[in-house]
Parts: sequence; C-alpha cells; structure tokens
Amino acid sequence: MDMMEKDEEKEMALDLQHHVSHTHNRKQQKHPARNQTFVGINASDINYSAGRYDPSLKPPFDAGFEGVGEVVGLGLSASSRYTVGDSVAYFGSGAFAEYTVVPAKETVPVPSVKPEFLTLLVSGATAYIALKRLGDLTKGETVLVTAAAGGTGQFAVQFAKRAGCHTIGTCSSNEKAGFLKSIGCDRPINHTAEDVSKTLRNEFPQGIDVIYESVGGSTLELAVNNLANKGRLIVIGFISGYQSASGIPPFRGATLPVKLLQKSASVRGFFLPHFLGDYREALSSMMQMFAKGELVCKVDCGETEPEGRFVGLESVFRAVDYMYAGKNVGKVVVEVTPAGVSNSKL
Repeated sequence: MDMMEKDEEKEMALDLQHHVSHTHNRKQQKHPARNQTFVGINASDINYSAGRYDPSLKPPFDAGFEGVGEVVGLGLSASSRYTVGDSVAYFGSGAFAEYTVVPAKETVPVPSVKPEFLTLLVSGATAYIALKRLGDLTKGETVLVTAAAGGTGQFAVQFAKRAGCHTIGTCSSNEKAGFLKSIGCDRPINHTAEDVSKTLRNEFPQGIDVIYESVGGSTLELAVNNLANKGRLIVIGFISGYQSASGIPPFRGATLPVKLLQKSASVRGFFLPHFLGDYREALSSMMQMFAKGELVCKVDCGETEPEGRFVGLESVFRAVDYMYAGKNVGKVVVEVTPAGVSNSKL
C-alpha cells in the first residue's frame, strides 16, 4: 500500500484534478482520461467564493459544489464500493478542478458520465426536498415558480405538476416560456412582456398556494403580496442580490408580519445542507424518474455563445457570467477537459 492509500484510505479520487492548492498535497494525477467530466454552476457559488457562507475562509481555496466524472484512484475503504473506471457523481466542495479527492460517502454511482445526472445533485435535490418537506403540496393547488426555466426552477415546475398542482412559472424570454410549456408548466409568464403582478391578480384572484422563490428583492415582495390564505412561500435563494457587496437584495419587509397574519400564511427558508437526511432518497427517486423518461433534466453548456461551449476550467468564469445574465435555459454546466487531453478527443 503506498502513502497515498494510507493518507486517504477513506477517500476516492474522481477524474478531476484541483486547479488550486489543497490540504492533501497530492501529486498531479497522470491517469489518462477516458470519459468527459462535468461540473455544475450554481447561483450560490458566488456566495461561497465571496466568503458569505464561511467568513473565516481565505484564499486560496477550492470552489464548486458538484461534479460527475470517472474514478481514477481508490483508497482502501472506497475500493469496497467502487473500481477504477466507475462513473460517479458527488456533492461537495472543490468541484472546479480536473482531478479531486472526494470522500466516498459524498459520492453516488451513476450509469455514465452524463451532464444530466449533474443537474440532480443540487438543483434537482433542492426542488425535490423543499417542495416535499416545506411545500405540503395538495392536488389542485396553485404553485408559482420564479426563475422557472433555470437550473432548479425546471425541477420545481415538474415536481409540482407531478403532485397534481396547477403550475405557473416566471421567465425572461419567449424561448424560456416555450421550454416551460414543454415540461408541463400550465401558465408561463414572460416578465419582459407581461406585468407579473397584474397577471397574477387577474388570473389568480384567490392568490397562490405555494411559491418557490429564488430571485429576491421586488420579486420576493410580489410573492408575499400574492400568497393565498394559508399560502406557503419557500425561499431557496435571492440571486438578484448575490453580486452586490452584501449579497442581499433590498426588501421592504416592515409590513411582512401583518401580511402573513392576515392570510395565515408562512415564509419558509430552505438550505440544502440542513436536509441531508433526505438527500439519498431524493436522489434515488429522481434517478428513477429520469431513467423512465419521466423527468426532463435540461442542460445548458453555452452552445449558442459567440465564444463557444463552456469547455475547460477557464470557461467557469464565462459560465457564471452567463448564468447571472439570465441567458441560460436549464442548468449551466461546464465540461472540464482533463489535462493533456484535447477537445477533439471528447
């Protein structure tokens, strides 16, 4: 057994090599890459890199929350679960890399290295668990999803529809509205062409039963104002403020207690790490849905961008900007090309 196995006997290596220094001080991997490797872009990535999740964190540090790739090395305990060449996905820090060392307990086997599996790790799991644990969905209720054509919004729409709810989704283009219709959204609302508040008042005068909200600021205010009696507002993020100095968008909340009281409504926050006990079941259920063709996992690798698809670590920056510009339809994914492998081989 070599020193790497002694030091990392509870860990396994994915086909990802860190692009910044890390605590393992591991030598650069020389294994040939046989499959593609993908990492996901999340709105919360910018919060992590800005130090908002852990103010004590100082650079250099590893970034990125999720990846899917091929096993190229194993510690002792991991060898009982995996063999070299297996395809795995993982939810953990340090994904923005070509090689990385990942604790086996943070990984899940996947049939192949496909970006669709990547969409489930954070975006899909957030929607699945939040709606199940906090939404209390009942057949026939109305569910509004903001940023519905994004990475997590696409799943919230589909899970609400599976629960027998009438789904409404806000988006920023006719292309996105068309995508939402294709995944079962009953009423897409392009907020660049329609007044969302007026549309909701006119078409849903009794209010919305459940709102899955990720934008913040004025959109959050709109959500509060359009809750039905006993409505539930699930806040999973506030992307409109992430690029500001504080990371928090302006919100006029002085009257919030009164509005909630008058409607017996509630606001429920959701942060995925607090619900890890539900994670395995959620992932297993979503994988089965996808395998049966019952779940659409839309991936956006920037195919329409002038600079081309998001390939290589250097394109992570472009991918983040692309997402914050609201251009993406589905989950933004970067294809990481292992060192020494040209794009033509992928």
